[in-house]
Amino acid sequence: MRYVSIIAAAVCALACSSFNIREREHLSMADRAFRTAEKQMGGQVEALGSHTEFPHSLRNGTLYCTQMTDWTEGFFPGCLWYLYEHTGRTVWKNTAAEWTGNLEPLKKFTGDHDIGFLTMSSFGNAYRLTHDRKYAEVLVEAANSLSGRYDGTVGCIKSWNYKKSWNGDEWFFPVVISNMANLELLYRASELTGDAGYAAIADRHALKTMECHIREDGSCYEVVDFDKTTGEALSKGSCQGFSDNSAWARGQAWAIYGFTMAYRESGKKEFLETAEKAASFWLGHPDLPKDGIPYWDFNAGRRGYVPDWQYDSLKYSTVPRDASAAAIAASAFMELSEYSSDPDRYFKAGEHILETLSSGEYLAGAGTNGGFLLKHSVGSMPEGEDVDVPLVYADYYYLEALTRYEKLK
Repeated sequence: MRYVSIIAAAVCALACSSFNIREREHLSMADRAFRTAEKQMGGQVEALGSHTEFPHSLRNGTLYCTQMTDWTEGFFPGCLWYLYEHTGRTVWKNTAAEWTGNLEPLKKFTGDHDIGFLTMSSFGNAYRLTHDRKYAEVLVEAANSLSGRYDGTVGCIKSWNYKKSWNGDEWFFPVVISNMANLELLYRASELTGDAGYAAIADRHALKTMECHIREDGSCYEVVDFDKTTGEALSKGSCQGFSDNSAWARGQAWAIYGFTMAYRESGKKEFLETAEKAASFWLGHPDLPKDGIPYWDFNAGRRGYVPDWQYDSLKYSTVPRDASAAAIAASAFMELSEYSSDPDRYFKAGEHILETLSSGEYLAGAGTNGGFLLKHSVGSMPEGEDVDVPLVYADYYYLEALTRYEKLK
């Protein structure tokens, strides 16, 4: 690869440098994390040697990659863009651009809602940092692909084309809470084109999600299935949580993150209120550990709690924590502190999570963890897949949260 030798040399120099203890103590939390990120991700770039396999997780101790077949391929280029933003080093800009460019065919992807994750983390950051119109063109075409999944009767973007739900019932028009984060692609398209239609779809989807996904206590359902003919909700539940009525931690983080972003883009007060309502559930939950890193589900492991059904994967001796949910929430809390009337509450909550994630318990040492930054994330407990392993999106939102943290400080 064109830039591998340069990165390898830089990584080696960083790894072998002997800056003294006093200098290390004066580095900010973000500086320390980004130094580690340079070593880790530089190692991943060198190990992969191509732009066609994208780091996802560790499976059986081996680096597991995907080839534009999942929802996570944009996050590795996104991490590289955050490295460039923090360090200002051209080598990271060039490397990020190469990895991003390889994802361009995904702009025509219409199979599900994840086109937002795939393009905003990669092309979105590329455009934000370079203002190169070629990236904007990809974003607009991707927004066209996403908006094609919108149904005016339901008032939402259909998340998946699956015909069966998690328990075998028929699905007609499923909408997942993480779809809230994908709405940013539509808002960006309106900004880039001057066409308010994209943002109008995003607003309508957020309003329907607010109405149907968010419970009275601020927790949220992961999936709501709608009747396409009437737009009424047919069922509400969870694919990845402890039960249909529990609060899956990563889903809760998506709610805080998505509604905060929707407020930023639309200025609609009800979106800010919903974000704070979801955040209050998170921060006030009695089972949130003191270090700020949630269990995979807020209800998992609660004594006397009876789930709607039981997974074999719940036979773990301990309920795992989810660093990916924590990283998403930390980034959301940082942004929410900019808009809330109680900014200190959210800033301090995000800072607390980042301090924990930046400790040796969660932040990997250089040359370990398959090149990923964070340990102890959960992909899918019901499937027993990617449990207590590193995940690329945990790293992405951790770096995003640190970037927001540094700017706010």
